[in-house]
Amino acid sequence: MADNPNAFDTVVLGGGPGGYVAAIRAAQLGMKTAVIERDRLGGICLNWGCIPTKALLRSSEIFHALQHADAYGLSAKDVSFDTRKVIERSRKIAKQLSDGVGFLMKKNKITVIGGDGHLTAPRRLGVTKEGKAVGEFQARNVILATGARARSLPGLEPDGKLVWTYKEAMIPEAMPKSLLVIGSGAIGVEFASFYRDMGVAVTIVEVLDRILPVEDNEVSAFAQKQFEKQGMTIHTATNVKSLKKNKDSVTALLEKNGKTSEVTSERVVLAIGIVGNVEDIGLEQTRVRVEKTHILVDEWQSTGEAGLYAIGDVVGPPWLAHKAMHEGVICVEHIAGLNTAHPLEVKNVPSCTYCRPQVASIGLTEAAAKAAGKEVRVGRFPFIGNGKAIALGEPEGFVKTVFDATTGELLGAHMIGAEVTELIQGFAIAKTLETTEQELIRTVFPHPTLSEMMHESVLAAYSGALHI
Repeated sequence: MADNPNAFDTVVLGGGPGGYVAAIRAAQLGMKTAVIERDRLGGICLNWGCIPTKALLRSSEIFHALQHADAYGLSAKDVSFDTRKVIERSRKIAKQLSDGVGFLMKKNKITVIGGDGHLTAPRRLGVTKEGKAVGEFQARNVILATGARARSLPGLEPDGKLVWTYKEAMIPEAMPKSLLVIGSGAIGVEFASFYRDMGVAVTIVEVLDRILPVEDNEVSAFAQKQFEKQGMTIHTATNVKSLKKNKDSVTALLEKNGKTSEVTSERVVLAIGIVGNVEDIGLEQTRVRVEKTHILVDEWQSTGEAGLYAIGDVVGPPWLAHKAMHEGVICVEHIAGLNTAHPLEVKNVPSCTYCRPQVASIGLTEAAAKAAGKEVRVGRFPFIGNGKAIALGEPEGFVKTVFDATTGELLGAHMIGAEVTELIQGFAIAKTLETTEQELIRTVFPHPTLSEMMHESVLAAYSGALHI
């Protein structure tokens, strides 16, 4: 195989977070490795998702803080922003990180093949670029990491001008005066937060009965109150029946409880989920099974075809970059036969949403734990009881923990408030180590920090909270 430049131990189709991490781990384990990527390394996450959106949100966060400088004894007059520069900063950060992935490919001697890849046989891939053949490549193992794309529905199709997907929402030519966000999952509320903090009138429409529907009920309710306090208009249990495009605005026909109403906004963002990229990659040449646009895999990311694996968004929820990365490592270590390889425990995967206030969670919600037949103990601690939160000027939020009342197992943790996306990893470690309430109670948390609320929430579940 070493004599054939087009033959590899492992070829990864897709250079997003899952794909490039899988390639790096394969190279580390001595495999001759290649990545096929049709666009920029880093995939949607680095180029059009996780990273550049956080850059945008940082700009809106600072803009919001400057408008309230007086609360901190500071003066900031005539605060304004330049949309072009805000977008430019976001794009530069995305490019910097994508270039960094390219450096990692070179460092690990991974071959990067530019173009559209497709299976011509279970362990053989053809690559084309702009309609021209690049070459045929073979591999002992092929890892599909093709990711996913924004979902659209009949009558709600994006046009890139008036009706946006996440991609257009990240690079507006000018800030619209009003925005309708359809869908209130992580993507929807992050864009809602960014645009609202930049002064845009924002309306959110959610078909389910609450926003952030995968989060704990109390977190969803608190988030809605905060968003409405910021001036957002929120419609839950509401369907968008149609979108009528005007010259420079869109009129949405909404339906709730059989009654209809109209909302007109300059732009619309569709955030109604994603679908796996399973088309045009040659799956018909294999025994791979696809269900609801996602590839079915076992605990080692194996498909129904020997030597063919799949990871990341294309295999289904949770659609998170860090989940994809871990799947890539698990898959490669299993291929290598390492006895340290272990399947991913999805209940130990944390989730973060970078709206204002931030939301973070791991494990079961209180409702899900009860539905599973668990007897639970629940602890809560508010930000207003924490010295660091008050000093930061961020007294809104809470930490909630859910324990098995019989065993003391930490079943779930749910947070909303400033910097909770940085705090959740503490509970992720605790769950991975199968920690009970006793270990958490005995842990010394530094003072003054936001992390003390994690401790207090555990204490509260066992009637021992000290600062409320």
